[in-house]
Amino acid sequence: MYDGPRRISITRFSLTRHASQRENLMSHIIVEGCLGEVYAACVDVCPVECIHPGQYKGQAFMIINPEVCIDCGVCLPECPIGAIKGSADEDPTWAAVNAELAPTFKDNPKVTPRAPNDPPHKPTNKLVK
Repeated sequence: MYDGPRRISITRFSLTRHASQRENLMSHIIVEGCLGEVYAACVDVCPVECIHPGQYKGQAFMIINPEVCIDCGVCLPECPIGAIKGSADEDPTWAAVNAELAPTFKDNPKVTPRAPNDPPHKPTNKLVK
């Protein structure tokens, strides 16, 4: 009898990267679409708590800390506007922003997620899920 897909239980303690694995490696990144939107659905699913809120250019924004992210990918489908990219190669400019802001954002308190069906604030953003 098929019960559906198996769920994988992950503990926070087993999900750390060895320092040598971090060299020349950039994790997932949050891009411009999140600027001023901050749905924050990604925060609740991250097993290593590497996604942090803050202010960038006077607007609310989220970043993924590249020193903590394990590239598990669970955040990717959670963003209702598709503002999370799977690698720095997809947007090197925003990869640099994530890396630059990580030290100052990492101690910020979590934000309350918006409803995923809440319309985007910016007309250039569209709901993708």
